[in-house]
Amino acid sequence: MRAKHRILIAGAGGVVGAAAVEHFAALPDWQVTGLSRRPLQLPPGVRHASVDLTDAAACRDAMRGLADTTHLLYAALFEKPDLIAGWRDPEQMAVNEAMLRNLLDALQAAPGLRHVTILQGTKAYGGHVEPAPVPCKERWPRHAHENFYWLQEDLLRERQAHSAWTFSILRPQLVLGYAVSSPMNIVAAVGAYAAVMRELGRPLQFPGGGRYINAASDSRLIARAAEFTATHEVAANETYNVVNGDLLVWQDIWASIAERFGMQPGEPQPMKLAAEMPAIEAAWARVVKKHALQEVTLQGLIGSSWQFTDRAFAHGIDNPPDSVLSGLKLRQHGLGDSFDTEDALHYWIERMQQQRLLPR
Repeated sequence: MRAKHRILIAGAGGVVGAAAVEHFAALPDWQVTGLSRRPLQLPPGVRHASVDLTDAAACRDAMRGLADTTHLLYAALFEKPDLIAGWRDPEQMAVNEAMLRNLLDALQAAPGLRHVTILQGTKAYGGHVEPAPVPCKERWPRHAHENFYWLQEDLLRERQAHSAWTFSILRPQLVLGYAVSSPMNIVAAVGAYAAVMRELGRPLQFPGGGRYINAASDSRLIARAAEFTATHEVAANETYNVVNGDLLVWQDIWASIAERFGMQPGEPQPMKLAAEMPAIEAAWARVVKKHALQEVTLQGLIGSSWQFTDRAFAHGIDNPPDSVLSGLKLRQHGLGDSFDTEDALHYWIERMQQQRLLPR
């Protein structure tokens, strides 16, 4: 029987994309195609399209075979090696805009396209430029700073005005999930940091800066939000914060992370993970061998997530500003799902342990 909906998930190898592939593949009436540059292990029945989104011709060629696409979830992302500086880099912004443009151009071959969902995030509120008011709300005017979010959103609005499809924008915060070599996978970074500290005989000392109130988004919730926005008229051309529903202070859940790895938390000890962790790759190699993990180097597993984790932990900042997004709009529009952030963190660590990417 032919599927009622046929979704293309761009960035299927990332933290959000992987969770979305898994979610939609388990639903009746959905045919899923995962799009990525590199080969992926995908659930049974999921198609794969290997495409470099910076290559317009390659996009057009790939979409000729996917002209039956009815929904697009765009979770692809280009980040520079210097992650934080890249957020303000004009070239990084231009590449991200071009990638979406190339795919939208190619999807003109899909006359049945009904909905497009793209991802933004906390940077939409300018929190990387200056402290944002608490809580951040979708109804606010755009924060006046250059960001590829605005370039992609303007492109989407321009195209949608002359198209039959609608769109939605999702804004998660501190996404919890797993993927190999993702630039912003804090679960992998926390798990690898714990494993290496244990191998070195050290306690699991919190390596960040001062306390602040934060929040997170389980990638399973983002996937559910993508389904909701794709199938409900109320979500047409709307923007939604997608957050678990509780709050997060890293220092207050640190002991439970240490306990999971059979460690003592110890006293906080600032450590710039991006500078110090790559220097102890040999300890990770011993962890891989001792626990029969997949043969993935520390750099191959974590990528630039050390930089992202340093920022999330407020390394070097004594009094970091609180960062909280209001999740009320999505719940008021009909998706009431929520996740306990501490439980979600443990869930994804467990998933990575099951995949032999992290030790128990």
